[in-house]
Amino acid sequence: MANTDRQVPPAWNAVGRHGVFPEANHDEIARFNFLTNLNMHLASRVLPGVRKAYDKRIEGTTAPSSRREVGELLRREPLYQLWSSLRRNTMEMRQQNSRAMVFRQLPDLIEKARQLNDGHDNLQMNPAVEIPRYVSAVDTHCMPGSYHTEYCDDDVAAGANYDSGIFVTTAGMLGRYSDGGGQALVEWLREEAKSGYRPKRILDIGCTVGHNIVPLAQAFPDTEILAIDVSAPVLRYAHARARSLGIDNITFRQENAESIAAEDGSFDLIITCMFLHETSNLALPRILAETHRLLANGGKVVHIEQPQFTPDMPPYEQFMRDWDTRNNNEPFWGTLHDLDLFEAMAQAGFARENITTRNLFAVVDETLFPSAAKAAADSEDYGRKPAWHTYIASK
Repeated sequence: MANTDRQVPPAWNAVGRHGVFPEANHDEIARFNFLTNLNMHLASRVLPGVRKAYDKRIEGTTAPSSRREVGELLRREPLYQLWSSLRRNTMEMRQQNSRAMVFRQLPDLIEKARQLNDGHDNLQMNPAVEIPRYVSAVDTHCMPGSYHTEYCDDDVAAGANYDSGIFVTTAGMLGRYSDGGGQALVEWLREEAKSGYRPKRILDIGCTVGHNIVPLAQAFPDTEILAIDVSAPVLRYAHARARSLGIDNITFRQENAESIAAEDGSFDLIITCMFLHETSNLALPRILAETHRLLANGGKVVHIEQPQFTPDMPPYEQFMRDWDTRNNNEPFWGTLHDLDLFEAMAQAGFARENITTRNLFAVVDETLFPSAAKAAADSEDYGRKPAWHTYIASK
């Protein structure tokens, strides 16, 4: 059981199983548990020391005025080098442990997915969809082959890898089914319903395995949902996962978010969750324009991201939050967080006065999992804690 005071994560055994979830053996579980606790140790015990070392280095000098200057100092700091190297290695080791576990049983996983997927119209694959360069050119999150690579017919490996390993990176703070973001959206929608906002058609852009859209489908079974992604392995896995959890009101479709096959004003709610930073400078305006085109009058768009790098954010925090750009195969992370998203959404057509922000925290079963909302401030891991900054636009 989680100890929310000490922020000790539960064992990996607490992960929620479903019809296509990989089976882990003793050693694989032990590796997941070791890496999860190492991540927590790095965030709660080592990282505060990095800050002290930084403060010591700038003592009596002019403080750095930019994250570039912070980087020039910290790259010479042994404790930062240690923290950064271990953090990168926990991600690589997580990917390799998940990958080995999935490939050990891939034929069985494919067959389970096939039995859940075959004959159902809610999985719509389109091999003609081209993988955008900003997706294909990098192994995102150090995941070999990223989310789109297919190793065999009907492959689901990328989806199974991502689903089973994300617990390690978030230290369990996303909950049993790694759906704490989706559960938070359900709470937000229930608040909104009090003022009459009850979306009937929802679009989830960049859905991967459906972590965040399944809770909405469960909470609002009469709602019609379309979830899109360009990556075939995660979509096959997502549909099978949703079906095994009893969901039948989500259509998973292989599609590029820059040009979505739907009529203007088709959706009452459009969401993205930690997706925009995976896109390029050229793609982002097209995607935002699509959200404006597809949103019905009276509808809302919700983008869940990490905080923007504004002049109010100290250079040290900007540098630490930009770690993923330099070390986690997230080439557009810094670019997106330097951007004025308000302005980008306004250029897509939304009235500036109709764009707001609010904080959002993962909603989890706190008897088992640590709550991001209650996590101590010094446990901040600069982008890993499931506490987000949301951008909400109304039309």
